[in-house]
Amino acid sequence: MNILLTGAAGFIGFHVALRLLENGHNVFGLDNVSPYYDVNLKRDRLKLLHKYKKFTFFEVNLAKTEDIHRIFAETQPEYVVHLAAQAGVRYSLENPESYIEANLVGFSVMLEGCRKWQVKHLVYASSSSVYGLNTKLPYVETDRVDHPASLYAATKRSNELMAHAYSHLFRIPMTGLRFFTVYGPWGRPDMAPFLFTRAILEGKPIRIFNNGDMQRDFTYIDDIVDGVCRILTTIPGPDTNWASNAHLPSCSSAPFRIYNIGNNQSVPLERFINVLETSLGKKAIREYLPMQAGDVRATYADIDSLHSFVGFTPTVPIEVGIPRFIDWYKDYYVL
Repeated sequence: MNILLTGAAGFIGFHVALRLLENGHNVFGLDNVSPYYDVNLKRDRLKLLHKYKKFTFFEVNLAKTEDIHRIFAETQPEYVVHLAAQAGVRYSLENPESYIEANLVGFSVMLEGCRKWQVKHLVYASSSSVYGLNTKLPYVETDRVDHPASLYAATKRSNELMAHAYSHLFRIPMTGLRFFTVYGPWGRPDMAPFLFTRAILEGKPIRIFNNGDMQRDFTYIDDIVDGVCRILTTIPGPDTNWASNAHLPSCSSAPFRIYNIGNNQSVPLERFINVLETSLGKKAIREYLPMQAGDVRATYADIDSLHSFVGFTPTVPIEVGIPRFIDWYKDYYVL
């Protein structure tokens, strides 16, 4: 298959591209290689992808309509996996403009490309952040998501609404995946597993928000990749049972779906840190702080819908995933 994949230099995009290439597909990777975090890490991911003859890379700003449409015309993709975004909840407090350009303008350009070149299926990254101020756990796709707690969350919910409009108007199959706290080798340096590991090894304090009363559905990268690849060729059709008065945001009379993709567990942050300490053989210096603006106390994915649709079942608990991440970290940084 010809697959256009955005965010190829990013954490999840790199791993998905790797799996698709290993399965023999032609992957056309797009990324602007943003300096949001260490560009060298992104370049090193790309070096590994370039070892595959069927990988072609375009360094491009997704908000540039002419450039993106030229790439669509050149590559003629059958499927699009859109994983590029300006990530991070806290960063959105300082740099809101980058979220508007990457997550809204960039997404609209991709939607137009999918419409013009009539792709078979668009799979795009949403986020558990869309659940915002919801307190009922676990999060279910049928929950209302009207109260985002950050601009990042608002842009991700906007992506879901924009996708539905295009799916409804132009009958383009589209599936949104709400990712839950993804971690693993080649992970993002701005996320807790990376930040905590570095600080513990350097003997520096780790910052624990909400005085430690935090829970996350930590999901190992291999499980995420499995879910993305399963859903890619499982093309949604209209839901014949859908009714407008049912207020079900995750399906539609259009060929449109939204799924949670997580580990189906809500792990207390203290337990996560304890597993890190055990794996590193070193105790953390804890610094307890109040809740950060834009954060939420807990996330927890109900994955029944994705399991029913494609058989998705996560297999990697943190007791297995964290040591794998640490092994990669020590190898990459030659520790």
